[in-house]
Amino acid sequence: MDDMITVENLTKRYGDHTAVDDVSFTCAPGQVTGFLGPNGAGKSTTMRIIAGLTPPTSGSATVGGKSYREIPNPATQVGVLLDASAQHAGRTGAEILRLSAMTLGVPRSRVDEMLEMVSLTPTEADRRVRNYSLGMRQRLGIANALLGDPHILILDEPANGLDPAGIHWMRTLLRDYANRGGTVLLSSHLLHEIEIIADEILVIGQGRIVAQGTKSELLAAGGTRVRSLDDSALATALGSAGIDVTPSDDGGFTTAASPEDVGRVAAATGIVLVELRPGDGAQLEEMFLQLTAQTQREQPVLQGAPS
Repeated sequence: MDDMITVENLTKRYGDHTAVDDVSFTCAPGQVTGFLGPNGAGKSTTMRIIAGLTPPTSGSATVGGKSYREIPNPATQVGVLLDASAQHAGRTGAEILRLSAMTLGVPRSRVDEMLEMVSLTPTEADRRVRNYSLGMRQRLGIANALLGDPHILILDEPANGLDPAGIHWMRTLLRDYANRGGTVLLSSHLLHEIEIIADEILVIGQGRIVAQGTKSELLAAGGTRVRSLDDSALATALGSAGIDVTPSDDGGFTTAASPEDVGRVAAATGIVLVELRPGDGAQLEEMFLQLTAQTQREQPVLQGAPS
């Protein structure tokens, strides 16, 4: 099977509330795709549909060209972690993994390998999950997702509850996994988290994809930052050259044009520049803050609806 995740025109409604609204994207092997959006934006619902747990209202989600439910022994192809707190509280971590190993038909030695890989000690592995911290549950969930040696990983908010060392460990693990040709779809409500790890970024707000592209494409949406000794003359010159500018609060402008194009106009008109550099992705951050503010404003309406 190819290892692509393909989502096409996916929609999910709960009564009058549209949780996922005509969403389309793909996740390719060898890449970490970051699914970024505020809580309640539709990330979890989309991932539950991909993992065959929630039926869509319309549209499709396939993994390697098949719906999840059509894949034989799916956990050997697709590793899923959607809710780390949902593990059986009365069992020990080791028992949970041993049961999964029996179901999957993988050797029991794989359980010890996975426990070691996620840094759960033998003492911790023999503790009941009800006594685990959220970070330990995340590690156990990742061990469970990787147990069948899948080619594809789907992880919903896996950094929740991890300490800084745990987050660094997880990033390294997922980077190595993608570098070996694996496909990773990873969600977070934290822009910084996704920026650091993801090759491709999907931004979702109120159930719709509002931006998508490689990290460099989306950060380049910050355009160019420019300041000069005569900003009004520069604005006129750039306008004449067909380059739109937006004044910045601290003087100067941002523009979608490249630094090279802005520099050429300034040089041709003899305007002295004091700053010329690529934008810093502030537009991505600004868009994300607006999305978060919108979603928070609407939260009372959305109570009771899955995120």
